[in-house]
Amino acid sequence: METIFYDALKTIGDETKLKNWRRIHGGDINEAFYLRTEQGEYFLKFRKNCPGRFFACERTGLEALRESGAVHVPKVYGYKDGKDYGYILLEWIEGKKSDRLGEKLGRQLANLHRIPQEFFGFPEDNYIGILPQKNGRFASWIEYYRECRLLPQIRMAEKKGLLPGDLRKKLDVLLENLDRYLPGRCTPSLLHGDLWGGNWIGGKNGEPYLIDPAVFYGHSEFEIAFTELFGGFPPSFYSAYQEILPLSDGYQDRKGLYQLFYLLVHVNLFGSSYVPSVKRVLEKYV
Repeated sequence: METIFYDALKTIGDETKLKNWRRIHGGDINEAFYLRTEQGEYFLKFRKNCPGRFFACERTGLEALRESGAVHVPKVYGYKDGKDYGYILLEWIEGKKSDRLGEKLGRQLANLHRIPQEFFGFPEDNYIGILPQKNGRFASWIEYYRECRLLPQIRMAEKKGLLPGDLRKKLDVLLENLDRYLPGRCTPSLLHGDLWGGNWIGGKNGEPYLIDPAVFYGHSEFEIAFTELFGGFPPSFYSAYQEILPLSDGYQDRKGLYQLFYLLVHVNLFGSSYVPSVKRVLEKYV
């Protein structure tokens, strides 16, 4: 691995001695490492046989969030997407989470979501985890959510043999009736796209940082629904968010429908143990 570390550092102009490195545990998708040279500290994510443009998409997502001016993300120093392996070299961020930091994140995320965008989708396809994520330009949130979020995950799970026939039929009924539950009109917002509790960290100067995005322009409530699915956000996060961008009266009614997408993603990433959760959501809507 040290040869790869030196190659990555050389591409950004740091040819000083590698004084220390260690493996960072906790990720499911990539290998991760802390690097320290005489010049600075870095975080490197590495993957063998990574799909095309895998780390380029991560860079694009991080830069989109950075350019918003509303949230903090690590600086991208460099990346490589190759047939044998790929990596992304990032600024090292270290700090502790707290309720106060969660409150800051809620405020910053609301300000991010308040910035209006021109369309639903994104100019290029990307990934959520290791799964390909279709995008495009859509005027309708309902159409985008059906065609680019739910349907690809449903087809992937069906191809893997993870969806029982009766569940697939209920999903078809749901797809045909999304307009009963989702807003016909809403403003597109830039979303992190994969905002679970592990994808925000404490950073320097007492600021929260977002990592590992799967960005697109969507309904802001979609993002909040996912934060509630697995936890990891303090009450101060939600109260601060709603001081700036209150959730609409229909949010609780459609929250499960937004969480359905992420449950299908987990079915495709981790297997049939998440199918009962998909079934419970469908029982509410179909």
